[in-house]
Amino acid sequence: MDNSKMFLYWGSGSGPCWKPMISLAEKGLWEGCPNKMVSFSKKEHKTDEIITLNPRGQVPTFRDGDVVVNESNAILMYLEENYSTDSNRLLPTSGPERAQVYQRMFEAQNVQTNIIKELVYYHWQTKPEDRDDKIIKERMEKAKVELGYWEKALNGHAYMVGNNFTLADVAVYPFLAFLMRMGASFREFPALLKYYEAITKRPSVQATWPPHWKEGTTDPILGEL
Repeated sequence: MDNSKMFLYWGSGSGPCWKPMISLAEKGLWEGCPNKMVSFSKKEHKTDEIITLNPRGQVPTFRDGDVVVNESNAILMYLEENYSTDSNRLLPTSGPERAQVYQRMFEAQNVQTNIIKELVYYHWQTKPEDRDDKIIKERMEKAKVELGYWEKALNGHAYMVGNNFTLADVAVYPFLAFLMRMGASFREFPALLKYYEAITKRPSVQATWPPHWKEGTTDPILGEL
């Protein structure tokens, strides 16, 4: 497949950015795909270069020739509709399974909302002396409830939906990987831990692994999770 007219702006370690990268890799389009990693700390996602394509000043920002697609799930669906073959399809042909993949794709945002924003951002944005242990405990319990949904969703299977790797896995895995990066152990969620370890070994995941994650660990903010 021709990826020469594509261009992806992305940020290292961003779950939403990682999703289209994994999809591109699954379809054999990531290697050699024109792309640019932007620095969030330098606010490079707010430059005219990106805002021209994405007025919200966010990444991922994706261009395919004259077509511009922003929002990670929209990019996943665009790639699926335009660059799928029988060997790299990430949506089931079965209607019921496809519906469940769509549900998991959009449901994955709850990991970001209920865990990452509630706990990780709270630690990042609150001085140590101002952190409230009661708030942290309450949010940790909420995080465990969220992970419980995903533990149950696996239902003994290797993938989130059906017997194959799908867009459901592309959507949820980067958020789970971020939690692990932040010190989570998933000790109360053995199926989820097994799932994380298996998907981590997938070639598309390894090929798109966040560059700065290779440089070392970070503070174990989620050590109790």
